[in-house]
Amino acid sequence: MPSRWSIKSYSSDPATGCDLRRTRELLLVGGLRNREHGSVRQGPSIRLGEMMSSNLMHGRERSADAPIGSVDETPVKYLHLKESSSIPSLLCGADAFTITRLESSIGLAHPITKVTTVPALLVAVSITPVARADYEFCVDDKRVPTPYIQAFRSTVVDLDARPSCWIRRAFGYMLFHVPRRGLDEIAADLGVGPVETYKVAVAEEDLVLSQLTRSMLPSVGRSGWPSPLALDHLNQILAAHVLQKYGALRKAPTVSVGGLGPSQKRRATELLSENLSGRIRLSALAAECDLSISHFARSFKASFGVSAHRWLVQRRIERSQELLIETRESLADIADQAGFADQAAFTRTFHQIVGISPGRWRRDHRR
Repeated sequence: MPSRWSIKSYSSDPATGCDLRRTRELLLVGGLRNREHGSVRQGPSIRLGEMMSSNLMHGRERSADAPIGSVDETPVKYLHLKESSSIPSLLCGADAFTITRLESSIGLAHPITKVTTVPALLVAVSITPVARADYEFCVDDKRVPTPYIQAFRSTVVDLDARPSCWIRRAFGYMLFHVPRRGLDEIAADLGVGPVETYKVAVAEEDLVLSQLTRSMLPSVGRSGWPSPLALDHLNQILAAHVLQKYGALRKAPTVSVGGLGPSQKRRATELLSENLSGRIRLSALAAECDLSISHFARSFKASFGVSAHRWLVQRRIERSQELLIETRESLADIADQAGFADQAAFTRTFHQIVGISPGRWRRDHRR
C-alpha cells in the first residue's frame, strides 16, 4: 500500500551568511519556487504545535502547568520548561498564526499531540541539536524515521496528519502555527488556487526558515515584540515560503507587480502614520484599499520599495528625529511618542537604522 506522505531528511550543515533582507524581498514577490511535493491525508483535526504554549503570557517566561484542552490566544511566547513542569499530552491552540520558542533542560515525559479548530500547518525549527535516539516523531500514528537533528533544521507537517512528538532530552525549538486560510489566500493571489496537500519534511535544511528563526531568536520573549503589524509581516513571509516550497502546486505562481493606486497609497500611509505603535493590522490596511492581505502587501512594496512594517519603522525614526531636535523631552518620552515599546527598543532600532545612538544624534544636530 503506498505511503500517504513523503519524507526528506538532510544532515549537512545549514548555509550561513544569507542576506535576510533579500530573502524577504524574494518571498514577497513569489520568487522562491523550488518545490518538492508529497501528500498528506485529510483527516481529523488532531494537531501538534505550540506545545505547552498555553501557559505563557506575551513577553514573559515561566514554566507550564495548564489543563488539557486549554486554548492559547497569545501570538508570541517564550516557554522554558522546568523540572516541576506539568505538561498535558493534548492541547488546543489558537486559530491564528503564532510563534512559540520552546525550551526544556530535561525533555518531555510523554509524547505531545495538539488539537486545534482550524486546518493549519506546523513549522518547527530546531534551535539545538537532538540525538536520533532521543527523538520520536509520528505521523498518522506511524513512526517516522528521523536522523540526528542538527541545529536549525526544519520540520513541516500538515496538522491533519495527526503528528505527535516525544523528545526525551534537553531541546530547543521555534514553533510556527500557520493556519491554512492564510496559505489559501496567498495561493489565490498567486493564481495557483487552493493547495490540497503539503509534503511532510523532517529535519530538512531550509535556508529561509533557518535565517528567519535566527533573526528572531533574540527578540522572542522581549517586551513589546513584535507589534501586530510586524507579526502580520512575519506571517506573510513565512507563509509565502512554505506555500511555494512545500505545497503541491498545480502550476507556477503568477505574480502581479502592480502597485497601489494614488488614493490607496494616501489612505495606507495616513493609517500607518496615525498608528506609529504598529497596533494596526495588515488586514485593516488591506480592507481600506479593498485588497486581500497578500495582494496589499505586495502592492505596497511595489509602490514604496519596502514593506508596510518597514515603512512604519522608518516613519517612527523620522518622528523621533523631529522630537529630538525640537523638544527637550527625555528619550523615554520620545520613544513613547514615536511608537516604540520602550526606550531600549527605540535606542536599539535607532542605532540599527541611523548608525549612532539617539542621544549622540541629538547632541550632534543641536549644536
